[in-house]
Amino acid sequence: MISEIYDVIVVGAGHAGCEAAAAAANLGSKTLLITMNMQTIGQMSCNPAMGGIAKGQIVREIDAMGGYSGIVADKSAIQFKMLNLSKGPAMWSPRTQNDRMLFAEEWRLALENTPNLDFFQDMVKQLIVENNKVVGVVTSLGIEIKSRSVVLTNGTFLNGLIHVGDKQLGGGRMGEPRAFGITEQLVSLGFEAGRMKTGTPPRVDGRSLDYSKMEEQKGDENPQKFSYLDTPKLTKQLSCHIVYTNETVHDILREGFDRSPMFNGTIQSLGPRYCPSIEDKINRFAERNRHQLFVEPEGWKTVEIYVNGFSSSLPEDVQIKAMKHIPGFENVKVFRPGYAIEYDYFPPTQLKHTLETKLIDNLYFAGQINGTTGYEEAAGQGLIAGINAHNKVHEKDEFILNRDEAYIGVLIDDLITKGTEEPYRMFTSRAEYRLLLRQDNADIRLTKKAFDLGLAKEERLKRVEEKVAKSEELEGFLREMSLKPGMINPILETIESSPVDQAYRASQILTRPNMTLEKLENIEPIKDYASKYNDEIREQAEINIKYKGYIEKEKENVAKLNRLENIKIPEDFDYSKISSLSAEAKQKMSKVKPKTIAQAGRISGVSPADINVLLVYLGR
Repeated sequence: MISEIYDVIVVGAGHAGCEAAAAAANLGSKTLLITMNMQTIGQMSCNPAMGGIAKGQIVREIDAMGGYSGIVADKSAIQFKMLNLSKGPAMWSPRTQNDRMLFAEEWRLALENTPNLDFFQDMVKQLIVENNKVVGVVTSLGIEIKSRSVVLTNGTFLNGLIHVGDKQLGGGRMGEPRAFGITEQLVSLGFEAGRMKTGTPPRVDGRSLDYSKMEEQKGDENPQKFSYLDTPKLTKQLSCHIVYTNETVHDILREGFDRSPMFNGTIQSLGPRYCPSIEDKINRFAERNRHQLFVEPEGWKTVEIYVNGFSSSLPEDVQIKAMKHIPGFENVKVFRPGYAIEYDYFPPTQLKHTLETKLIDNLYFAGQINGTTGYEEAAGQGLIAGINAHNKVHEKDEFILNRDEAYIGVLIDDLITKGTEEPYRMFTSRAEYRLLLRQDNADIRLTKKAFDLGLAKEERLKRVEEKVAKSEELEGFLREMSLKPGMINPILETIESSPVDQAYRASQILTRPNMTLEKLENIEPIKDYASKYNDEIREQAEINIKYKGYIEKEKENVAKLNRLENIKIPEDFDYSKISSLSAEAKQKMSKVKPKTIAQAGRISGVSPADINVLLVYLGR
């Protein structure tokens, strides 16, 4: 095996590595997945959950593209919730609570059943680079393995340093060794590297908690799922619980600040802004007398509990003492304290949109090595890196998702164009076309692309085509169906909407605030017709009717922007020759090397005036 030349070697078997390996292998590349520990493939290093705001959309997109994350999440789910249902459909975000051990098991089984995929347990300490092109890797055992491309998905393992109070331990995760050698080599090759920080909360014994003092959080009554395939739907669910910290807890935590690596200067790097540690929260938001915590079960058969919201690098004695003053935690037993971890990353402006590095051919980065945080962001990058590594070595076209096509496209464009100095997390607000990028239509947006690539099977494509055809049928019926006042007004009364005095199309009534297709189904002809369609098709038809005007407006905006996306900038373009460009624009564009005028306009520090100068210079 080791004497073979692989098409793709993937280094690291976290969420990015697993998706990269699966994509490359399923496309037909001879792929090798190298991990430091075969027992932690697909490990949920932090919270036992998938999805959430904007992240759930990414999981749906990965599934629509033929990736595995949605399937694995469905098979290991213990609870499902659709978040933000009180808002518009652009904000609806699916989330599962997962069985941590089952999740990793399902990932390993999925990968072991993937053709063209080999595994090897070892640490990669060096890349083999010849003529600015990667041609293999060297492991800690001194084994050289040749390949036509390499995807690095090292997570938090590159020179990882764990902090618990004033104690420091080298490691990529608690109890696991760190990786070394790669950072130093890449820096010697001209790459810029940096340090980031993330953290994780304590794990506790659920048997020691008093849930009667907490607020129960049940899953949805009619749980959905991530995958568009026939994965199992939840028939029973485990509850989570909500509890709050208090002033006593905060006071005890403050007592440990002088021993906190965050406050005594030991940790220099930036952590995730939107997932701060508990000590950071009580320091930054001193006016708040409590903070919300989510008490999350780790699985069907374990008593282990994840205390979401209590991430900490304070000394373990301070963490435990403070937790005992949280309602229901008075007798808490701790399995493992929270900790912070610092690790190396490489500013992602050094990458192309394919996630190939600009300095070394056929070398790809995906996941936390690019400065992101979150399983879903990592998995989305892994999918794209795996696809492009395969395409490059087989002399096929590069595959890029645009900002109007997928959240994955927004994520990668943000990273490549703007870079990041703190762990990047996806939000719906980052997507300017979020009404087009909904969780319900990821299959419509992306499955044809996946089919053309060879990732999605014909069965998937037929499902999507059937969904589109049937939702259009239902839409057509609602646009033609005429309703008399006597049929409409009783329903309008229930939502306190103005009555009508003449007949209206059902579609017109559906556009009223607080009106739903479910309410219209109280009218017999609509109920009889709509009952032929499943919930997914009815939801699609309802959204298309209710938000038609907004969707069309967003598509117009996309068309305008795409005109600028079509104006290419030569790769070797010399910005220094254009005297009318601002100094900042010259510097930023020379570094990022935007491929199009539209991308240039998204670079921080590049003004509309700079874009106009560039357009004139390009003869446009």
